[in-house]
Amino acid sequence: MLDFAVLNSSFANPTWISVVYAFLLSFILGTALAVAYVRTFRGLSYSLNFLHGLVLLPIVIAIAMQAIGDNVARGIGMIGALSLLRFRTNVKDPRDMFFIFASLAVGLASGVHAYGIAIIGAVCFISALLVLQKSPFASGPQFDGLLRLNLARSGDDQREVEDILGRSCRHFALATIREMAQGDRLDFSYQVRLNARATSAELVEQLGKVSSVRGLNFMNQESVIEV
Repeated sequence: MLDFAVLNSSFANPTWISVVYAFLLSFILGTALAVAYVRTFRGLSYSLNFLHGLVLLPIVIAIAMQAIGDNVARGIGMIGALSLLRFRTNVKDPRDMFFIFASLAVGLASGVHAYGIAIIGAVCFISALLVLQKSPFASGPQFDGLLRLNLARSGDDQREVEDILGRSCRHFALATIREMAQGDRLDFSYQVRLNARATSAELVEQLGKVSSVRGLNFMNQESVIEV
């Protein structure tokens, strides 16, 4: 039976079992954050490398905190070592930044043996995510995927395409339009929300019957793509 007294070791002099628990808790909470990120994600694609980072980052932070302990010299040395690294990855979505900070926080709390704070903090963070997902803040048009195609420069063909989209989709929105083939053709991108009984395969099949449609491509929202 687990004796919680072994977890109450000093941060300056941790026991082996407290170190193991710190790393194990970091892994479990990091995995919980990654699962929450996937379940609440609303974009077209997300990076698997980012998910792996959410799981591994708490463990790395816990290792660093265990190694530093309460030794000021070690802490200064760690800062000097990290200053040699240059992180050039741009985080475009503020939501991703909050997940990175949450991952750092649970790793930091686990590393200093504040297990209760790590667990409660992670639970509160995930609970807030779920509440926000169900709240009016998350309402608005959500799309099943991104449709791309190009047409001959003819208003009749575009109207025919949009008639098909109107029959097969709850709603759709023109995202981008650009010229190609020296202006003879137009490239369209639509965000679409399919009807309950419609499928992406059926939509592609119907659009393929339009005479001038070329380069037809439908990217599902659920797809996981390295970006």
